[in-house]
Amino acid sequence: MIVLINPNSTAAMTQAMVETAAKAGVTLTGWTSLDGPVVIQGPEDGAACIPPLLALVRKASDAGAKAIIIGCFDDTGLGAARDMASCPVIGIGQAAYHMAALSGRRFSVVTTLAVSVPILESNIHAYGFTSQLVRVRASGVPVLDLETDPAGTAPVVVGEIKRAVAEDKVDTVVLGCAGMVHIPAHFGETGAVRLIDGVTSAAQLAMLLAR
Repeated sequence: MIVLINPNSTAAMTQAMVETAAKAGVTLTGWTSLDGPVVIQGPEDGAACIPPLLALVRKASDAGAKAIIIGCFDDTGLGAARDMASCPVIGIGQAAYHMAALSGRRFSVVTTLAVSVPILESNIHAYGFTSQLVRVRASGVPVLDLETDPAGTAPVVVGEIKRAVAEDKVDTVVLGCAGMVHIPAHFGETGAVRLIDGVTSAAQLAMLLAR
């Protein structure tokens, strides 16, 4: 059993992540942290989500999970979760950066709001990918809007991806939010541009580690 835990309380996001993993051939059990914030945008939301998240991590570990995925691109609580779980714990942010590093020489990240940029930059530095990062870019789209208005927000995110390709001179762009799992479908034929989705990346890695 692979358990994906969404640290926010928006169940529709959990379902979208489970469906995205299924398209990649990975079956997940999705859990929603009902006591977490509605969305995670910035350090205050991140801090608020950790206690209920860790309670679910312990529950999944005790239930015999073979791998656990934390479905927040900030990789909120990842270190503490790994300390308590008896199985591998994967953050979708870290998974995406590894995939990006393997996919091309340098990459940029397109995320939601500017408040998330310092968190992602700090994580990328801690993971050792600073030399391969060009820029973390904010699209200006709030997390919840990605869920409630996917068709309306997709052009904004796609526009930022195209600017990243043109201005940053990268051929790999990481989608910096769990709520962006629908963006590749809106982007269409990517040509030489590789879009890295953290949910797909984490699901594929979790399947390998669970074996």
